[in-house]
Amino acid sequence: MIVVIIGIMLGLVIGYLLPISFSTTYSLYLSVAILAAIDSIFGAVKANIENQFDGLIFVSGFFSNALLAGILAYIGDILGIPLYYAAIFVFGVRLFQNLAIIRRALLKKYIKH
Repeated sequence: MIVVIIGIMLGLVIGYLLPISFSTTYSLYLSVAILAAIDSIFGAVKANIENQFDGLIFVSGFFSNALLAGILAYIGDILGIPLYYAAIFVFGVRLFQNLAIIRRALLKKYIKH
């Protein structure tokens, strides 16, 4: 768990020190890819709390979810159909579900009735 926290902190510092800007053309693709990545991170935290974390599953899910979301957005852009809504909906719902599970687990662990 400490490795995850160090990785997040390192990523934030690097992102702050080396700000990279992208064309607004890619903002849609990046936004759904970032949402998918955040969903994977929340899923990893949930799996860690449940003692079911597997690094290979996390890494493969992280990249495949981000790639799938970006591809959906790209194909939808070509077809003129907002397919990225599907990615936003699915990853958004999973984000809130994972957050609720994490919250309940932390409350049970630290606040005992």
